Amino acid sequence: MNLKNIAVLAMALVSLVACKESSKQPKQLGNSEVLTEKNTQLEEVFSDSTYQLTGVAVAKDNRVFVNYPYWLDTHSYSVVEVKDGKPVPYPDVEWNSFKKGEDGQNKFVTVQSVVTDDKGFLWVVDAAGIGLGKVYQHSSKVVKINLATNKIEKIYRFPENVVNEDVYINDIRVDNENGFAYLSNSNTGGIVVLNINTGDSRLVLANSPSVKSDPNYHFSPLGTELKKGDGSLLKVNSDGIALTPDNQYLYYKPLTDNRLYRIKTDLLRDFKTNEVVLNKSVEDLGKFITTDGMIFDKKGNLYLGDLEKNSIVKITPDLKMQTIVEDDEKLIWPDSYSISDDGYLYISNSQIQLMPWFHNGKEQFKKPFKVFRIKI
Repeated sequence: MNLKNIAVLAMALVSLVACKESSKQPKQLGNSEVLTEKNTQLEEVFSDSTYQLTGVAVAKDNRVFVNYPYWLDTHSYSVVEVKDGKPVPYPDVEWNSFKKGEDGQNKFVTVQSVVTDDKGFLWVVDAAGIGLGKVYQHSSKVVKINLATNKIEKIYRFPENVVNEDVYINDIRVDNENGFAYLSNSNTGGIVVLNINTGDSRLVLANSPSVKSDPNYHFSPLGTELKKGDGSLLKVNSDGIALTPDNQYLYYKPLTDNRLYRIKTDLLRDFKTNEVVLNKSVEDLGKFITTDGMIFDKKGNLYLGDLEKNSIVKITPDLKMQTIVEDDEKLIWPDSYSISDDGYLYISNSQIQLMPWFHNGKEQFKKPFKVFRIKI
């Protein structure tokens, strides 16, 4: 074969490879493939025309629970069970009766999230930061409620070196198999590790870049970068967390940027593991989307809500990302998630970007606040 033929053959091979590569190249966002499932339908589960909600939890028998943080003056109950479409204070009226000035040790003050586990318990995260302010009278806590009896099983409280007045505990994931729970600190950043058997706890990764929102990311759920009343940009640190089905990894991320991280839970469970080792053990999984909450299904798919595109996405175990539903009218700050045994993803919508904090003190809410579900 002469040189001319060799050159022609080489060019043909390059073109062929390039075509093959081009044909199998998906649209990329970081290291993720973006696909869309067209037929997913949002089904309304609950609505509240008055009070802003943030969290949702569904139990094994499809009982639904919703929580309301004490962020605005328009606030009443903190945790409810949805019965016949109506909110019923849970576990009772007394726990939902807190007023400013009262002792908040044995009442809900500012409930941020509710989560059900595989043992029949509801876990309530009370950040106790009224209006996202400092912790009210050392009353931050985690309340474990027995769903069979509707009685409080245990109250977990934290020492000052774990949850001080500037720590806003946000979301929780529970590993009953190993006896631990993990909470995000969305204010100053960090992960609280709680031994649910002994009550011992510690705050880790508080200085890790992985729990800090990237200052160079322009978080824009309304099309322009979201600013607080004082003109400063909204920056929220470690917020959403999720446990893999085998409980071996904790996934987490700052709210106002698009990076996703994970760390092995055996390192977190060993309280002798020092911060140097923990920091070196964090895995940066790449850039995906901004999200508030997130949750794994039993197959290892991770579900998140894209706050900037009003959509729900799924990240498969091989880190491919699919947009499964998008709705500008219904998905207004998809906030928290719960998965039922019959295969529905429950989604709460908190409309945080429409709060008066970002609009010169004026509410822009598109009431009612709603909870939806989709078949997954």
